[in-house]
Amino acid sequence: MLATRHVVCALSGGVDSAVAALLLRRRGYQVTGIFMKNWDSLDEHGVCTADKDCEDAYKVCQILDIPFHQVSYVKEYWNDVFSDFLNEYEKGRTPNPDIVCNKHIKFSCFYRYALNNLGADAVATGHYARTSLEDEEVFHQKHVKRPEGLFRNRFEVRNSVKLLQAADSFKDQTFFLSQVSQEALRRTIFPLGGLTKDFVKKIAAENRLHHVLQKKESMGICFVGKRNFEHFILQYLQPRPGKFISIEDSTVLGTHKGWFLYTLGQRAKISGMREPWYVVEKDGVKGDVLVVSTLQAPRTDHPALYRDLLRTGRVHWIAEEPPAALVRDKMMECHFRFRHQMALVPCVLTLNQDGTVWVTAVTAVRALALGQFAVFYKGDECLGSGKILRLGPSLYTLQKGKSRAREAPEGSGDSPSLHPIP
Repeated sequence: MLATRHVVCALSGGVDSAVAALLLRRRGYQVTGIFMKNWDSLDEHGVCTADKDCEDAYKVCQILDIPFHQVSYVKEYWNDVFSDFLNEYEKGRTPNPDIVCNKHIKFSCFYRYALNNLGADAVATGHYARTSLEDEEVFHQKHVKRPEGLFRNRFEVRNSVKLLQAADSFKDQTFFLSQVSQEALRRTIFPLGGLTKDFVKKIAAENRLHHVLQKKESMGICFVGKRNFEHFILQYLQPRPGKFISIEDSTVLGTHKGWFLYTLGQRAKISGMREPWYVVEKDGVKGDVLVVSTLQAPRTDHPALYRDLLRTGRVHWIAEEPPAALVRDKMMECHFRFRHQMALVPCVLTLNQDGTVWVTAVTAVRALALGQFAVFYKGDECLGSGKILRLGPSLYTLQKGKSRAREAPEGSGDSPSLHPIP
C-alpha cells in the first residue's frame, strides 16, 4: 500500500485557498495548511488585516481537521518584492508586485519551506490555473536543477511542465503565475483549475466554510489596501515635483508631487481644473507628466494612449526556453496581455540575442506602461512573461510625424523614424 501523499496548501484566509485545501482532503491526501505573513501594517482603523486573515485561515484548518502553520516572510517580501516595487516607481514605471510575489515568495520561499521543512510531496494554492500534469504525476517529479546560462539545454526540457489557463477564463490567474519557475511548477497542484468561481463558492457554502464566503475579494495592491495611494507611496519616496503639460499644445497646466504617482491611461486631477485629464506620456528627463483633456478624449480613445510596439527585458519562458518556433524563425505569432483579465491581443514576437523580445501588436493597444509584464499565450498555454522596458511611439506621435513629413519640402530628410531601433 502506497504511503499517503503529503500536500502543503497555502491558505490566505479567503474562499479559494480554503476550498483548495478541502478538495485535497477529499482526494485522500495528507494536507497541511500554511498562512504566510508577508506584510506588517495597520489599516486606517488600527486593525492589522493580516491577523484577521490568519485567524480565518486557522479556522479553515480547524473545520477541515488539518494541521496549521504560520510563517513570516516579511523580511523576504520587503527585500524581493516591496523594494523592487519602490525602485520601479522611482523610475517612473508601473510594477506588478503580485507577479513578483508569486515568483519570490509563494513559489520560492513557501515552496522550499514546504518541501524541506515539512516534508511535502507537493504544494498547492488556490489559484485558478492548470498544468499539463495530472495530480498523480506531480508526485513522481524529480528535482531537476536549472542549468546555468542564458538558455536551458533544449534536450533537458523535453518533459517540461506547461502552465495552462483555467477552465473559468474570467477568473484565470496564469497572468500572475507567469514568472514561476519550472522547478516549482513540477511539484504544484492547482485544485481549482477546472472549476468556476460560483461552483467554488457553492462548495464552501455546503462545507461549513461560511466565514470565508463573507469576505470581500481583495483587489489592488495588497499592502496599500484601502489607503490613499499617494499618501502611502510618499511615505517611502521623496516628492519629485514636476509639471502637468498638455500634449496638444505644450501648455503648462499645473504641478504634481512626482511622476511616479501616475501611470499611462490614468485620470489625473489637476488643481484649478474642473475636468480630469488622462495621462498619456511621462518625460523621464524632466519628470513632467503629459496629459490630454477628457473633454478632448471623452471615450478614452485619444491616439496618444495607443501603441503597437514594445520591448521586454529577458523573457522568463515557463516550459520551453525559448519556444522552438521562436528559435527557428526568430519570429513567432502568439497573444499577449499586460493586465489581468484584459482581452488577449494577437502579436508577433521577434527574438533578440540577449533573450529579450520585441512585441508587435496586430492592433494598437491602450495604456501600455513601462514596468508592467507582457504575458504571452499560445492557445490555452501561458508561455511566460517579460517586463516591459521600452515602448514604441504612440499613434499620436506617428500621426504628427506623418503630418510633418507631408508638410516638409521634398528631399528635406525630416521624415521621422516610425519605430525605435532595436
